[in-house]
Amino acid sequence: MLGLFLYFYFMTIKSLHALFLKCTKISTDTRKIMKDDLFFALKGDQFNANLFAENALTKGAKYAVIDDPKYKTSNKMILVKDVLKTLQDLSRFHRTYLNIPIIALTGSNGKTTTKELINAVLSQKYKTTATKGNLNNHIGVPLTLLSMDKDTEIGIVEMGANHLGEIGFLCTIAMPNFGYITNFGKAHLEGFGSIEGVIKGKTELYNYVMKHGKLLFINKADELQVKHALGGMSYTFGHKEADVLISDTNSQPFVSVSFNNAIISSRLIGSYNYNNIAAAICMASYFKVAHSKIKKAIENYSPSNNRSQIIQKETNQIILDAYNANPTSMSAALLNLDKLDRENKIAILGDMFELGKEAKAEHQNIVNYALSLKISRIILVGENFSATTSNSEKTSTFKTFNDCITKMKPINNATVLIKGSRGMALERILEHL
Repeated sequence: MLGLFLYFYFMTIKSLHALFLKCTKISTDTRKIMKDDLFFALKGDQFNANLFAENALTKGAKYAVIDDPKYKTSNKMILVKDVLKTLQDLSRFHRTYLNIPIIALTGSNGKTTTKELINAVLSQKYKTTATKGNLNNHIGVPLTLLSMDKDTEIGIVEMGANHLGEIGFLCTIAMPNFGYITNFGKAHLEGFGSIEGVIKGKTELYNYVMKHGKLLFINKADELQVKHALGGMSYTFGHKEADVLISDTNSQPFVSVSFNNAIISSRLIGSYNYNNIAAAICMASYFKVAHSKIKKAIENYSPSNNRSQIIQKETNQIILDAYNANPTSMSAALLNLDKLDRENKIAILGDMFELGKEAKAEHQNIVNYALSLKISRIILVGENFSATTSNSEKTSTFKTFNDCITKMKPINNATVLIKGSRGMALERILEHL
């Protein structure tokens, strides 16, 4: 069979795609191999999956794509020049082959929650396939596209980036028909260099969509979004002068919105989730999902994976938002805590990563901001927060997580915000409250 005996550069992507269609799915991890998978032996700084290609076939993979000839021990191994590039090229071909509407979204905060809400509302009417978790990079986006099949009617692709040019490149793979940016915030400053760099990097999505004459979904209240969407076709949401009118009812602790003369009560906390909900409603309206089904989808959606979760732990109510953090999302979470009508409010904050030269100043800014709010105690965890200064008795600082759990004073009868970057894994503190 063509491709089983020849090097990939004598084979077209079309031929590889024909083999892919005979497989169950794509796999990049031999620990999760299933029968008839197509295994891609990716390489990284700390690993080389070419070493495990034979094992993948033994476990049931139909074919294995490798890029090192010394590991080609079977005719079921397809030798290519670069496994990662081949994965990306195959996903690009598959996207064209399916020829379905693709919604792409990026932004500094709220990408994954917004993606899940969009999927929840659109799946009320369509067969959707969306990014799983936050597999949103140069590997995750191709895997998302390759998880779509002939039954998929709308694809929803989350795109993440930590440097300029990355979103633009991902757009050449996903070729989105629709684009949405959640917001521009102080995230990945180490890679982008500045907030101006963040804006330039994220708007690569809008530039691609506009260049190809496709549609943008725009938050009419976000002046930066409106500015960068000028000249493009758009479908907007907001409080006034928008295609879809949605307003925040300011309920606590969960966000409720008013849409089509009805109140939609979500299970999401924090006013910052208003835009995430509104964007999903806007897209559902564009794709003509019935209003009753939009309401049902939003109200039934429950956050998970350490994002905006409310957990009751003994006498404490926990706001667990420890999936990730940057100065913008940290400030929003603190403001939400401040607005809650509660007596004993405690913030447990972990270091924010990838801030580069701005790390010292941004961590100090967060401490200063937290001290200005109606928060009873502020518990700071991590090397960056340990380097900050505070003259308030409200603050306790711990350089490591272990220091925190062994020395932290007991917490009882409190509303507790837990917020930090993923690397801090602050959700572990739940066991000690």
